[in-house]
Amino acid sequence: MATEARRSPKRARRQATMQDVADKAGVSTATVSRVLAGKRMAESTRAKVMLAAKELNYVINAHARALKGGRSNTVGIVLVTLSAGPFNEIARGIEQQTVTEGMRCMVASSQADQERELSLAASMAEQNADIVILIGGVQDTPRYRTRVAALARELDAAGSRLVLVGRPSPGADLPVTVVDYDNEGGAFAVTSHLLSAGHERILFLGGPENSTTAARVAGYRRALEAYGRKAEPELVVNRGNHNDMGPAGIREILRAMPSDVTAVFAWDDEIAACAISQLRADGVSVPERISVVGFNNALPHAEHLFPALTTVQVPFLQLGRTAVNLALQRDDPDFRHAQQVVLGTHVVVRDSVQPRVHRA
Repeated sequence: MATEARRSPKRARRQATMQDVADKAGVSTATVSRVLAGKRMAESTRAKVMLAAKELNYVINAHARALKGGRSNTVGIVLVTLSAGPFNEIARGIEQQTVTEGMRCMVASSQADQERELSLAASMAEQNADIVILIGGVQDTPRYRTRVAALARELDAAGSRLVLVGRPSPGADLPVTVVDYDNEGGAFAVTSHLLSAGHERILFLGGPENSTTAARVAGYRRALEAYGRKAEPELVVNRGNHNDMGPAGIREILRAMPSDVTAVFAWDDEIAACAISQLRADGVSVPERISVVGFNNALPHAEHLFPALTTVQVPFLQLGRTAVNLALQRDDPDFRHAQQVVLGTHVVVRDSVQPRVHRA
């Protein structure tokens, strides 16, 4: 019993991480990764890192085992949130493919915190994950690109692979797999569907400030220009997703929109469903007075709404499966130069769009 009591504090001690080594040595985690991987480095830097690793007993942890070439058959998944249907569908596709490959998954949520996301990805690599997948749109800033590029190199040095799903690549010539879908093309197509039905004043409703929204707004504007219409800034109201705005926020926007608007392009199906409900509550008929379209086709019963929702189909399951497939084949000569793909989207036509009636 006495022996167990003496050992228990040791067992409870937190295992050192790559970040701990970097902090102690006064260098970046990417530098620590390169030193431990045996990459060429200034002798003074190498000595500082090795001393810090030795003092923290870091060299015996899971990351060191990864550097020796061991595989864990594990895929790490970091989602923006665990409550969003589209993200969960991508994760389901990943899980389906990992089962096929005899692998397993570990899942975490960044809670829309970019710092947390990068920390989780690095932690998963330290736990010897063969693949680390980040899912969802981002604020595509220079700082983000720099940090993700560093993370990609760090994971590559550790024998892992960074995969980005549903977001753009942080740059060229990086050891990263990117699996995106045609956001802009889908938005162009569904806006064109409204324009071809005679709708000229179309409200773009919702969307957080990230790469996903930027692409959808770009497609919306491109369609308007293709039809000879002016893209009017006051008709783009992207104040967030359904959780950000809530029914009250959506109600406020709809009640304040110009009276000559005859169609609403909602950022996703949840916002579209809420918009339909609010319009009908205000006595505005859908689609007779206002046509409404969504995006994702991820709402469980979009086809059973009244009216059934016209939306854009995104291949979420295929995104997940493709992400795993490409990452596993990154060293195959036939796939080495095909590590960035964009999957197609298409419009699912239902009943929530009706041709505009021009009144004299």
